Amino acid sequence: MGDTRDLHTQLAQRGENMAYKKVRAGHGGSLRSRDLESEELQAATLELEWDMEKELEEPGLDRFQLECVERQPAGSSVGGGGGGGGGGGGGVDLDLEPIQPSTSPHGRFQRLQEDAGYGPRFSRAALKARRRADGWSWVVKYVVAGAGLFVLGLLIGRYTHGVGTQAPAAPSDGDVLERVLSDIRTEDLQALQRNFSSWSDKSELLRVSLLQQKWRELGLRDVQLSNYTVLLSHPGPAPSHILDKLTNQCFLPNGEGCDQTSPDPAEDPLPSFATYSAVGSLEAEVVDVQYGSMEELTQANTSVNLTNRIAIMKLGQAPLQYKLSLLEEMGFGGVLLYVDPCDVPSEQGIWHKAFGVTLNPGGDPSTPGYASIKGSYREDRPHLTSLLVQPISAGLAKEILSATTMGQGHPCTPLAMPPGSAKRIITLSIGTQASYGTIHNVVGYLRGRINPDRYVLVGGRHGSWHSGPSEDWSSSAAIMTQVISSLMSQTRLGWQPDRTVVFASWGGSALGSIGSFEWGEENRVVLETSAVAYISLYSPVRVGRSACSTASPSLFQLASDIHKRHVRSCMKSMCCPGPNISSLQTPGDLNFFANQLAVPTVQFTSTTSRTPQTSFLSEAFFAPVASAEKALDPSFKLHEAVAKMTAEAVLRLCTDPVLPFSPLDIALDVQNKLKDDPLQTTELLAAAAILRDNSTFLQSETMRPANDPKERDPAHVRMLNDMLQGLERSFLIPAPPAGLYRNLLYGLSTQSSRFSILKDAQEVKRYRPVNQTLSLVSTAITSAQRLIQSGLELFESDPDDGSH
Repeated sequence: MGDTRDLHTQLAQRGENMAYKKVRAGHGGSLRSRDLESEELQAATLELEWDMEKELEEPGLDRFQLECVERQPAGSSVGGGGGGGGGGGGGVDLDLEPIQPSTSPHGRFQRLQEDAGYGPRFSRAALKARRRADGWSWVVKYVVAGAGLFVLGLLIGRYTHGVGTQAPAAPSDGDVLERVLSDIRTEDLQALQRNFSSWSDKSELLRVSLLQQKWRELGLRDVQLSNYTVLLSHPGPAPSHILDKLTNQCFLPNGEGCDQTSPDPAEDPLPSFATYSAVGSLEAEVVDVQYGSMEELTQANTSVNLTNRIAIMKLGQAPLQYKLSLLEEMGFGGVLLYVDPCDVPSEQGIWHKAFGVTLNPGGDPSTPGYASIKGSYREDRPHLTSLLVQPISAGLAKEILSATTMGQGHPCTPLAMPPGSAKRIITLSIGTQASYGTIHNVVGYLRGRINPDRYVLVGGRHGSWHSGPSEDWSSSAAIMTQVISSLMSQTRLGWQPDRTVVFASWGGSALGSIGSFEWGEENRVVLETSAVAYISLYSPVRVGRSACSTASPSLFQLASDIHKRHVRSCMKSMCCPGPNISSLQTPGDLNFFANQLAVPTVQFTSTTSRTPQTSFLSEAFFAPVASAEKALDPSFKLHEAVAKMTAEAVLRLCTDPVLPFSPLDIALDVQNKLKDDPLQTTELLAAAAILRDNSTFLQSETMRPANDPKERDPAHVRMLNDMLQGLERSFLIPAPPAGLYRNLLYGLSTQSSRFSILKDAQEVKRYRPVNQTLSLVSTAITSAQRLIQSGLELFESDPDDGSH
């Protein structure tokens, strides 16, 4: 406390001195004329200058001086104890007129004179020093003020600049779309395809490493490789062959004779076999079953016992696995598969050649239904059917059928065994093998900004059935990489998608979509809640001059809008995509996402022709002809069209605030499937009508307002999107017949819009009772209707009225 009192005493004394100095400095004009006459005063003046300079050098003194002056009462009397009476009371204003010392005998000047250390020590030098101090003070003030204005200008400039750059934020999505589409050019796609084609002789591991490096170079930073050890099927050491017992001729699958010059099947770059087929030899009569429908099988069974016979069957009109399951139930022991020349355009020239097929419904056969990861239990399943299955060329089929014509004339004459033909007995020998190997996936992530936990999946492939120069995966990889390049160029300008985009290149695609199935099974829990849509680039460009979209009903409208946009944009081109949109089961990597998860899917591709063709012919893997590929799209306009349509679908799905799904299209599709079905019931039609009414109301009264930025509530939009995202899952059924999708919304043929399981229940009558099948359809429709109803109830109340 003593130290504190001493400090207060010193400050008080210093305050008195400084109060005097400040007043005298501002008002000493008349006093100086008298004081300067004394020589003694000059000496005192030097002392004062020295004291003032020391005091001015003390930090914080200016502020303290001002406080002391302001707090000094205007008319205080001074006594020995510092008390006194005195005049009125305001603080000193330094801008008042000069105060004369004679104003009050007890004024502040007299108090200063009574101070023991007081002396009339003002001088001209003191005034100069004070002026210098005041000058520096103003300089500092000007500097501080100028700096403040400068900083304020920077802030204003930054704000106005930010506002200027954010001004076009509203049309930014449209601007991004236009820039992305303009970045997709034919010359870039050609260069990418040439680059990828040069990788055909490299191992899959090296190929995916190069692809990973390429994507990272484009700016996609999070690119990962995933590897799975799976059971792979391949040709055996001896080629499969067919021996005609009548002529004793031996044929290879392509129709050529068996001789020593045939290549080793294990080294044949164009193998013709069925993966995971049963192995062995079977000598039996050949039975022509055409496309293998139940009607055709029943007709064949009336004339011959089908047990342990060998069927000769055309591909198409239904999934191969579905038809093989019917053959097994009818008792067949083997089957020869071929493509009828009348089912494919004549300009292809590939139907005279053998081909390959896969009997794998999807994924690693040794780990059915779960991921093939370390520690997984593995089943011994090298053969997925009891049938001996062998694809053959149309020329060999003509020979075995004893047909007189082969796709000749107008109209085309389909291949068939003539009535009354003699029995044809052959020996079929199959020698496929299975062994474990590793397949690789490349998966890259472009993180979303608002909803990073919602994924828009884009899938392609980096492998083919055929190896070497005949590989046809380069179109898929080129389009995928070009889309990545165009999107990443926008991220460098500051754009970011609202939802995460996942780019994936799958391995093992031709052997049963193994890569996509294994990755999907490993991440099933996340994908069931987070996968928004799947966009497939499995086979984007095929022989033909039109592009056909395969879309689930949720994405009918989106696919149609995109088609219309790009049909208009290429009216001057000879290679415009066609407007065909269907919801058919499609072989390829979208199988897992559409069939197992019921994720809405879309696939843009070019087809063989503009005319309708037999479905499911794409299950046959023919070796592409280099000359035909060049003639197919010499200007790369088809590649460009498919790439632009794919890029637009990606952008819409990852940036639209409300997902571009159409519940009404689902309801209309359900009604269309039931309209002409002979198994329809009043209850089913009534449920479908309710689904349509609720879907119409939801789409008009909830989805449209949610797209309005003024009415959009982020929490409600999130809940609405979750409801839309899960709508197709209502149509998943358990354990469908072999080869048919679990997702009821996918059909088998454009000629028949029926639910596939209702068609099977009526025609086959062997899997489950018709009434049970009708119950599955009814449950699916009711579930979808209730989901939509819950969405309507969720949004029917004003969130601000407190009613809930």
